[in-house]
Amino acid sequence: MVLPTIENPLGLPLWFACLIMGIFGAIIGSFLNVVIHRVPREQSIVLPESACPSCRAPIKAYDNIPVISYLILRGRCRRCGARISARYPVVEALTALLFAAVTWHDGLSFALAFDLAFTASIVALIFIDAEHMILPNVITYPGILFALITRVVVPYLTGPARFDDLPHLQSLLPQYPVWLVSLIGAAIGALAGGGSLWVMGFLWEKLRGVEAMGLGDVKMMLMVGAFLGWRLTILTILIAAFSGSLAGIAMMVRRGGRNLQMMLPFGIFLGIGSLVSLLVGTHIIDWYASQFR
Repeated sequence: MVLPTIENPLGLPLWFACLIMGIFGAIIGSFLNVVIHRVPREQSIVLPESACPSCRAPIKAYDNIPVISYLILRGRCRRCGARISARYPVVEALTALLFAAVTWHDGLSFALAFDLAFTASIVALIFIDAEHMILPNVITYPGILFALITRVVVPYLTGPARFDDLPHLQSLLPQYPVWLVSLIGAAIGALAGGGSLWVMGFLWEKLRGVEAMGLGDVKMMLMVGAFLGWRLTILTILIAAFSGSLAGIAMMVRRGGRNLQMMLPFGIFLGIGSLVSLLVGTHIIDWYASQFR
């Protein structure tokens, strides 16, 4: 699928655009570190300026260059020498790589900005859930609204084929305008994501008397489902379940089979699944379907 591209007066090659967006992604990753640190603590992400958590010294601009400053400072505060969490360069580098990958996937299309915003929100949710085992409403609620806006706007900018589920839905509902069909697809995707997780969590709690799925996961998948559509959302859940199972087995092996009851932040794996689905999900589904032809 080739999306309509933005006019490129400089004639920049795609690889160079990916490089530029990767650098931009590292800068966004630096901002995401602020979000990851402050949002769970219910602090403003705007003020005050970034400072060392140990000595509270403001971080100078030359010490706030993504990844590079961490390497130069050897992971320590310039003033007090306190160790800086490795999460900071990891988030910056990961966001850079993901922004480059999404640019390679989308090209210089009108869909690119929407996919990059979705990617940034998923990265923030993954790391917040990893550290605090919560998926904040301040991200998921606006994310659901953003997904609905995307489903209305993007088909008119890039064509219905931008969404994995939309061409088939249009063939079933040819009498309705594309924006309405796209919103119907968003609703189906949200139900496939958030609805299925809620049902599984409800049944597990009734059968076992133990909470298995938090509402944060449900809200996250409402956002993901509305954005990706039902096919990619189901793939997201399958990838999450598979990768989460592998992580759980690895933790049990590491503990020598003792204390098998543990809590895994499932939002991490839902985030991984959604990013994989965004980038290569359609190819995975098409390959799987081809095995039965």
